[in-house]
Amino acid sequence: MEITLTTPALLFPALSLLLLAFTNRFLGLANLIRSLKDRYATTQNHMVYNQIENLRTRLILIRNMQAFGTFSMFGCVLCMFLLFAGYEIAGQYVFGLSLVLMLISLGLAIREIQISVNALKLELNDMQGKHEAN
Repeated sequence: MEITLTTPALLFPALSLLLLAFTNRFLGLANLIRSLKDRYATTQNHMVYNQIENLRTRLILIRNMQAFGTFSMFGCVLCMFLLFAGYEIAGQYVFGLSLVLMLISLGLAIREIQISVNALKLELNDMQGKHEAN
């Protein structure tokens, strides 16, 4: 299989958008953690504490998503350099590794979304329970 300089360059827009989305998720999570921390400090609500623990797991996943996505982009740049320098075989292997790293990043994103949805379900169940109690 022949890889040209343009092949890894095709991943740059996708990787850039993924990293931007991951960063936005991180910033949203950071704001939510700060507000929940303040809420827990005043209420000592067990549900709030469980949400904070859930967010801790999601935060680690997002950090790893960003790391693997960044390593994938680094690999694409390294691949382009190797192809430019005439090391085609090494460039192919590095490009393959970059694709694997991107797959790992996307897999972590799927897992983080699943955890996020489960947290929202808990919140909805809590709200529904309070409504039915009234």
